[in-house]
Amino acid sequence: MTAHQLILKQRAELLAVLCGGGSAEPLDCVLDLLLACEVLVWEDYLSIRVVEKPLLSNVRQLLDVVYDKGEDACSLLLAAMNQVLPEEQKAGLCFGKECAVLGKNRPDTATLTLLADRPVLVRKLRDNIDGALNALLTTGCFTIKDCDAVQLPVYTPSQQVRRLLDQVRFKGETAAKTLLQYLEQTETTRPNPEDKENHLSANCLLYQKKLRSSVAAQSHSLSTYGGTGRFSLDDIYTDGLLEVMDGSGETLTLGLEDVVGPLGTLNEDADTVLVSGEAGSGKSTLLQRLHLLWAREALLTNTFLLFPFSCRKLNSEHRELSLKELLFLHCCWPDRGQDEVFQFILDHPNLALFTFDGLDEFKQGFTDEERHCCPTKQVPIPILLFNLLQGTLMKGVMKVATSRPQAVGSSLKHYLRKEVLLKGFSPGGIDCYVKKHHSDPAMARRVIESLQANTVLLSLCHIPVFCWIVTKCHQELLGGQDVIPQTITDVYLLVLQHFFQRKSPQPQGVLGKAWLEEHLDTVLKLGQLALEGLEASCYVFSGYELQRNGLTEQDVSLGFLIYCNDLSVTDCKRYEFLHITLQCFFAALYVVLNRNSDRSAVSRLFQAQYRQLSGLSQRCLGHCIDSSVEEVESHVTETPNLQITAQFVSGLLSQRHHNLLLECCPIAVRERKVKQVVKSLSKGMQRHFKSIPRPVEGEKKSMHAMPSFVWLIKCIYEMQDNSIARDTMAKLDVEHLKLTYCNIGPVECTALAYVLKYLRNPVGLQLDNNSVGDVGAEQLLPCLHICHSLYLRNNNISDEGIRKLLENGMKCESFQKIALFNNNLTDACTQHFALLLKSKQNFLSLRLGNNNITSQGAEQLAEGLSYNQSLQFLGLWGNKIGDRGAEALAAALKNSTTLIWLSLVDNGVGSAGACALAKLISQSKTLEQLWLRGNNLSPEEEEELSKQESRLTF
Repeated sequence: MTAHQLILKQRAELLAVLCGGGSAEPLDCVLDLLLACEVLVWEDYLSIRVVEKPLLSNVRQLLDVVYDKGEDACSLLLAAMNQVLPEEQKAGLCFGKECAVLGKNRPDTATLTLLADRPVLVRKLRDNIDGALNALLTTGCFTIKDCDAVQLPVYTPSQQVRRLLDQVRFKGETAAKTLLQYLEQTETTRPNPEDKENHLSANCLLYQKKLRSSVAAQSHSLSTYGGTGRFSLDDIYTDGLLEVMDGSGETLTLGLEDVVGPLGTLNEDADTVLVSGEAGSGKSTLLQRLHLLWAREALLTNTFLLFPFSCRKLNSEHRELSLKELLFLHCCWPDRGQDEVFQFILDHPNLALFTFDGLDEFKQGFTDEERHCCPTKQVPIPILLFNLLQGTLMKGVMKVATSRPQAVGSSLKHYLRKEVLLKGFSPGGIDCYVKKHHSDPAMARRVIESLQANTVLLSLCHIPVFCWIVTKCHQELLGGQDVIPQTITDVYLLVLQHFFQRKSPQPQGVLGKAWLEEHLDTVLKLGQLALEGLEASCYVFSGYELQRNGLTEQDVSLGFLIYCNDLSVTDCKRYEFLHITLQCFFAALYVVLNRNSDRSAVSRLFQAQYRQLSGLSQRCLGHCIDSSVEEVESHVTETPNLQITAQFVSGLLSQRHHNLLLECCPIAVRERKVKQVVKSLSKGMQRHFKSIPRPVEGEKKSMHAMPSFVWLIKCIYEMQDNSIARDTMAKLDVEHLKLTYCNIGPVECTALAYVLKYLRNPVGLQLDNNSVGDVGAEQLLPCLHICHSLYLRNNNISDEGIRKLLENGMKCESFQKIALFNNNLTDACTQHFALLLKSKQNFLSLRLGNNNITSQGAEQLAEGLSYNQSLQFLGLWGNKIGDRGAEALAAALKNSTTLIWLSLVDNGVGSAGACALAKLISQSKTLEQLWLRGNNLSPEEEEELSKQESRLTF
């Protein structure tokens, strides 16, 4: 077969290999060779390499131009591609029986030499571009403006060299001679390393430089929430709360540098660190910050190469790839020595770091069933990814993946080195973010004051995406809204109004009361696109998909969709919603406002999480099910997004938004959908209530709620209907409600309090190991009257949060127990506990272990204890009360007729304090056990005290 025929027959494959990685480097290398052997003239080159056009268009133009030049030109093109492409990309391609030799005649002039030797010059100048520019500048051939035009940061080193060669050729013979003379001088003065290791090191260093440049360029501006041009990451980035649980169950606070550090490591043999957090908690931005600091050599200094991956982008990769192709096509293409660079990575896995953003957005759930350990074998992307995460492939490479907690199953957790929890902003973080967002201090102060005046809105702002919305919509927020935002739906309607108002033709962008009706057509088109995407696990959309849904350039210009630069590897532009939660919101709008939707659409949305089939059912019964197995798996995978959508549907159907939706949705249709939501919520709650086990004799009836229970509670809160909350809680009959490790933050506390306040009988509310914080503690106040016990271990609560909680607790007759160990309490809180103990003579249990209470705090607490005649349990282990504090407590408790148990473990108590406590227990008729282990007592002193009093435990 002739070269002419080979190019025609393999056109699609040739296009794919030259465009596959999205890098123009392979095309540029081919063009260099074709210019050198005079297949192309300069005019051909200019018509092919058009920067403004997509890469695919340039490659097509190359094939067309060469094809028209005849058989010899086609033969030389195939030879050039055979020389440039790595071996794995040449598989399946034919370059002819005999590849043509790329010969060339020696040129007569310096400018022609630049073309004839272009491939060699590109290689030589990559490491010497600064010196070459300096030589051209000092001889007057170049100006500073010329130098700046060559060294624009958007160009790779190879692109800078080619731009330099083009500029020199344009300047003429003198400039060309100056450049060639400079290269001759460097060749004579520079040593010529023959050692292979040195050559490898040079290639690796060159690749590292290019990779750092690429990562820095991608990470410079805030890429989430639509902040693509306004804010640099340095200007807006605000640290979130990072926590990890160590092997002993203690929670540790981390800094960004600790994410891949040893702190909190649970499995030394594993290589994958998981950063988990709810949607909008800042996971992608955290990774972006990590990338930027590595690129600047300010963090991860022991990491030689960092490869960032987007699972959203990997979803759109349908080819089978090897590890080498994954690294070089999806991250950064080596300009030279690809095989050597890859071998370096294989030989030094400890010097590489892979990051995978959005593991929860990957279409397929994690599985470790198919093992793959060959770095050069091509396999489907899921197999490649899963084997990297579990360490079967590239053992020793550190991996950092981000995901929402619900999307990570036990099979993946088995391979985790540690799991880092990203819990959003602290109260100080919210203030810091608002101040960074608003350059005007007065405006920032007004926004902060408005948030502090609305604690519900403040609780929402602990989630960074909500904080961004509130700061972005500050004018609407401060402009005297008819309805103060209370729910997540309120906040997203605010951002919807903000974007429409920004594009409004009315003076000053004023929108009428029927603003949603006026934009209904656009909302429905965006909503249909969003919902179809969620159902198909699709978050990136082509221009064709937008066109199919009737979306125009005007619709796109509103700003809800943004252009994906890094995903557009073909002529087709690709778009995504500003944030996944915004996609869920538009999907919810479509479900509510679409008059022609399936009558069961609402019910299916709420039932999605209960439709998961077992693996056996999927294999054996799939053909009996109406929807395909693939569809069922999609629903299972996308449960978190569908849950967010269901929350928005609940909020949009609340009575609060009746007037807004009045002209957009017929009343009868709206009422039908409201009934469907209420029925779905009721059925969901019944599933949980039926799962409550019968209590063991002598124990309280207890319900251990799962995360889906919290989701249902949040849906009820979004509806803002007291009757629904009241009816739901009327059916719950328990004495203890356990919600530990359920990612309960201030937002969830607001919803819980709204619903739980309607319980018929007091309960013990256990919220240990969550993210309640001070704001969350305040949000619990409405349900405090129905709590006889409140367990808030390990919740980052400070003295201020406790002050507000206890001020209300003193007024609640049922409130009798509180547990607060592992928080941030100091002596300042003890005056409030003292007041509580004085005023509540039915208070039974106070546990304040592992805080920062000293002897001064113990003395204040002792004052309250001296007046109390009800307390039975007092726990202060892990503080610093010392002898003085122990003596004060012993004196205050000497007349107690109720105290049963006292723990002062690890408190720095010495002989004086221990003697005072021994005297207390010897005099007490009720105290059954006093714990003093881990204090400043010698073994002899402990033994002597134990002989005196058996109820003392060391």
